[in-house]
Amino acid sequence: MLVLDGSYGEGGGQIVRSALALAALTRRTVRLENIRAGRPKPGLRPQHLTAVRALAEITGATISGADLGSSTLTFSPQGIFPGTYRFDVAQQTGSAGAVTLLAQTLLPLLALASQPSSLVLLGGTHVPWSPPFHYLAWVFLPAVQQMGLAGTAEIRRWGFYPRGGGEIHLRLTPVSQLQGVDWTTPPAPTAFQGLSAAANLPEHVIRRQSQSLREHLPWPLTIREEKAPSPGPGSFVFLWGPQAGFSSLGAKGKPAEQVALEAVQAFQGFRRTAAGVDRHLADQILLYAALAAGPTTLSTEAITLHLLTNIWVIRQFLDVSIEVKGDLQQPGTIRIQGLGYRSSK
Repeated sequence: MLVLDGSYGEGGGQIVRSALALAALTRRTVRLENIRAGRPKPGLRPQHLTAVRALAEITGATISGADLGSSTLTFSPQGIFPGTYRFDVAQQTGSAGAVTLLAQTLLPLLALASQPSSLVLLGGTHVPWSPPFHYLAWVFLPAVQQMGLAGTAEIRRWGFYPRGGGEIHLRLTPVSQLQGVDWTTPPAPTAFQGLSAAANLPEHVIRRQSQSLREHLPWPLTIREEKAPSPGPGSFVFLWGPQAGFSSLGAKGKPAEQVALEAVQAFQGFRRTAAGVDRHLADQILLYAALAAGPTTLSTEAITLHLLTNIWVIRQFLDVSIEVKGDLQQPGTIRIQGLGYRSSK
């Protein structure tokens, strides 16, 4: 049994999600201790329990410690069983647990499964402190498609904080072996597009967000405007292109112009680093690169503690070479020599 300290490094829920996914891929029993020990509400929260139980269903795992507030968890997977699954992230809370964090947990397993899979995920699609659905669909999935995975993502209903109520559908055709990539060239700024969306708010909110985007970016920008179907109110701005995406969410009392400006500022900060990928994709793609055949090299806008913690988790399960050049919170380069993992199909 592999025992991991859940308070290591960044010490958040990512350790739980990455460790259990790797346990399933390597068919190892893992015990997590001190889960989220340094957080204001330590232990497993409802959104983590949803991920644990979803993974247990897909892997036929036996689990102990899967309780609200639990600081220890033992997970013993039996295999990976692709198929059609439906999970409600809000089942434990009745609110906007992030569907994208659950998707991040399940996709590595199903990407290398023996058969295609379909997922219906219910909960929050555009909520603070998690990737929005459009990052998953328009940045992350195109990136892993370059590594060989075929997948699609569709949003049926948007779920904003705090009400949630969103619904997304994912379809995955697994690949027998992922391939390494080189993402060290910065994407051209003219390759980026914009999205301005709102739900259950006056239509001028969407127009003002779009106008603010155009005013702050010095080239013609293709902007999609969308009135989002959602049970609750919310607004959203997204700028995206190859291997990078930058978003901002509206809030009560926050002007539409400020929502757009926050996304622009994040995009401009990325451009100044001349990086090939944004800081979030650098973190999210690590596991796939470690499993892929051949090297993956990427330049990122920032070496984050989240990324370094994820590297530590990966190294507990895989004998993989990961070289990081750069200081914490500064631009850097990562080189991963993939193991050439093959699926069982």
